[in-house]
Amino acid sequence: MAILAPNPVPFGWGRVTAALGRPRVRGRWPLWIGGVIVALVVLAVVGAPLLTSWAPGQPDAFHLFDGVGNNGHLLGTDQFGYDVWSRVLYGGRLDLTVGAIAVVLSVVVGGAIGIAIGYVGGWVDETVMRLVDIVQSFPPFVLALTIAVVLQGGNWRFVVVLGLVFAPSYVRLLRSEVRAVRSATFIDAARCVGVPGRTVLTRHVVPNCLGPVFSIAPVNVGWAVITFAGLSFLGLGVNVSTAEWGAMIQGSAS
Repeated sequence: MAILAPNPVPFGWGRVTAALGRPRVRGRWPLWIGGVIVALVVLAVVGAPLLTSWAPGQPDAFHLFDGVGNNGHLLGTDQFGYDVWSRVLYGGRLDLTVGAIAVVLSVVVGGAIGIAIGYVGGWVDETVMRLVDIVQSFPPFVLALTIAVVLQGGNWRFVVVLGLVFAPSYVRLLRSEVRAVRSATFIDAARCVGVPGRTVLTRHVVPNCLGPVFSIAPVNVGWAVITFAGLSFLGLGVNVSTAEWGAMIQGSAS
């Protein structure tokens, strides 16, 4: 029975953290360039107060439509006299915050459902997956547009909207990963030596299913930002006077 002992095994949280701690990026210069660009954008929006002396809602009534670099405005001013550079930085704060929180929400909700139905299987799995198929048959932006019209409230509404839009993809992803891992040999070994089902799930199955999530979630943050900006551009997002990228584009186009 010693050969069937599930511990130690080359799987689990240690393997996930080790993979994250030693990314294989040698020779992948596009990955480095993309990472540097993303890091610079995040640092710029986080350090917005240090990079501009104008508040995003502070108008300069004497310099409407000012040119680039004039009167202390790095990117000029808009039709209301707001500093464009300041609004770009603070708008990025709002967009990235809403996008990141929405993706975390979708990972938690969608991932929990996907893990549960993938591990349980049976009619529950089939029923939930048919509902997921129905939801995913709609284009994501159209679905977000519909939910945004129905829901009312502040910025939390867009977190819920984007979370609901992206959650079905994580249901499908984690469900397929769990179904693949639960039939592995080391899972059978753990069950043979009497490891409880809950321990098998939390210690062996779940950690070995999270790899793809760490790859897809950062990409979905970008899509969430684009969707949020699109809703604001159509007038369903934040108020046009709020520093937000989609609202800024709408104000420039009007």
